Amino acid sequence: MARMSEAAGPAIEVRGLRKSFGAIEAVRGIDLEVAQAEVFGFLGPNGAGKTTTIKVLCTLLAPSSGAARVAGFDVVREPARVRRAIGVIFQDPSLDERLTARENLNLHAVAYGVARRERAARIDEVLELVELSDRGRDLVRTFSGGMKRRLEIARGLLHRPRVLFLDEPTTGLDPQTRTRTWDVLRGLRERFDVTLFLTTHYMEEAEVCERIAIIDHGRIVALDTPAALKRSVGRDVVHVRTDRPEELARLLRTKYALEVAAAADGLSFSVEDGEAFVVQLLSEDKPPLSGIGVRRPTLEDVFLALTGHGIRDEAGEGGQAWRRMVARTRR
Repeated sequence: MARMSEAAGPAIEVRGLRKSFGAIEAVRGIDLEVAQAEVFGFLGPNGAGKTTTIKVLCTLLAPSSGAARVAGFDVVREPARVRRAIGVIFQDPSLDERLTARENLNLHAVAYGVARRERAARIDEVLELVELSDRGRDLVRTFSGGMKRRLEIARGLLHRPRVLFLDEPTTGLDPQTRTRTWDVLRGLRERFDVTLFLTTHYMEEAEVCERIAIIDHGRIVALDTPAALKRSVGRDVVHVRTDRPEELARLLRTKYALEVAAAADGLSFSVEDGEAFVVQLLSEDKPPLSGIGVRRPTLEDVFLALTGHGIRDEAGEGGQAWRRMVARTRR
C-alpha cells in the first residue's frame, strides 16, 4: 500500500473553534493540533463537545466560528477535499450485510472515485491488511462482530486517507477480538503515515495514544502524553502490610515526613517515585513486612480529576449522516 500522507504541516489544525446550537454553546473556542502519523486520543464525558468537534472535523457540521483544517484542507471552504482525505469508522455499524465483503468495498471505491482499473487491487490490499482475504466473497451477515469491525477498517483505508477517525472502534467486542483489532490498528501506525484520531472509553486503549486531549464543557481541559497527564494528578500510592503498623507508621512519619493512612490490612501513603521509595524502605531497619505494592495514577484518575466524571460509553453518532455525505462525495 502506498504511503497515505504526503502533505506537509499538521494533519489536523483547529483554531478558536466554536459551535452553538441556538443558545447552547457546545464547543467553546478550542485550539488543537495533531501531527501527521500521530496516534491521538480525544476523550470527554457525555455532552462535553467531543462528538460535535469530530462532526465539524468530518464536515458533518459547520462551525459557528473559528477555523479547522484536516489534511491541509479547510473544513468549510474545501469540504469535498477533506472528505476524500479522511476515513471514518463510527461506532454504529454501517456495512450492508446483504452484500459480500468485496461488494461493500467496491461500493466505497465507487463513491470515492477510485479508478476502475485500481479497484480490485486496492480491495485485495486492504483485505489482506485486516486478515480477511479468504472471506472476501462471503456475505457480511455471516461475519462475527470482530470481522465486521476489521472490514470497516479496511473500507476506511480503501481510498488511502491521510487521517482515519475512529469513534469507539472496539465497543461491543470481546477482549480477544479487541486485541486483534488493535493489532491491525497498530500495524497501520507502524507501516504507513496515516494519522489515527481516536475516541474510546477503554482507558487501556487510550494508553496507546501518543497524546490525549480531554474536553469538558466545550473546552480542552488537558492535552499531553498519557504519562504526563498521569503525573499531573498526583504521586504514586504505596500500600504496605505489616503486623506492627503503629511502629512502621511512626518510622514513615518521623524519618520521611509522610502522611500515613491506616488501610484495611496495613498502611497507605503517597510518594513522588513509588518504586524508588520501596527500594529505600526495604533497606531500612523496620518492622517486618508481609506485602508491599505500588499503584501509579491511571488515566481514569486523570479523567475523574479533570471532569468530575468517570468516562462513560456514548451512543454511536454520526454513521447515518456520514453515509449520506459519502454518497455525495464524487470526483
